Amino acid sequence: MTRNIKSAAGERQKRETVSRVSLSLSEQLLSELDVMVGERGFASRSQAVATILHRSLVEHQHKVGDRVMVGTITIFYDHTANGLGERLANLQRKHIDEVISSLHIHLMHHLTLEVVLVQGPANKLEAIANAMITERGVISGRLELVAALIPQLHPFTKDGKRSRKPKP
Repeated sequence: MTRNIKSAAGERQKRETVSRVSLSLSEQLLSELDVMVGERGFASRSQAVATILHRSLVEHQHKVGDRVMVGTITIFYDHTANGLGERLANLQRKHIDEVISSLHIHLMHHLTLEVVLVQGPANKLEAIANAMITERGVISGRLELVAALIPQLHPFTKDGKRSRKPKP
């Protein structure tokens, strides 16, 4: 069964087609789902299952290859590790086409949390994340990807000049 629902996004209204599906779950799994729905504040089981399914689909897209995606590389490290800050900065410079921005915050006891915003082919982003996460002094790290893109802000040509596209 398919039905239409309206959802407001700011002042815009868009129509989204939603299909109804049925799931068979064990009582234990259903109970755990209900607990998660309550704890995380989902409006319904359907919203929770859709969120979980979306995440799984993004992970699948990430694993299957070179689809361009956007995401973050989050790393937690000891900034007193010899040369680590410079090595991480060099990795970001080396991958300037994929690294959009980074933010770091100094924590207590010589620790730093850094978040790097990236966009590019999933397999390349994974390689960049692995290079950062495996640096000596990095305590932990994680790559998170979503199936979306950052819109191009400035249309430049390869030589760095602004492209002249006709106005619509």
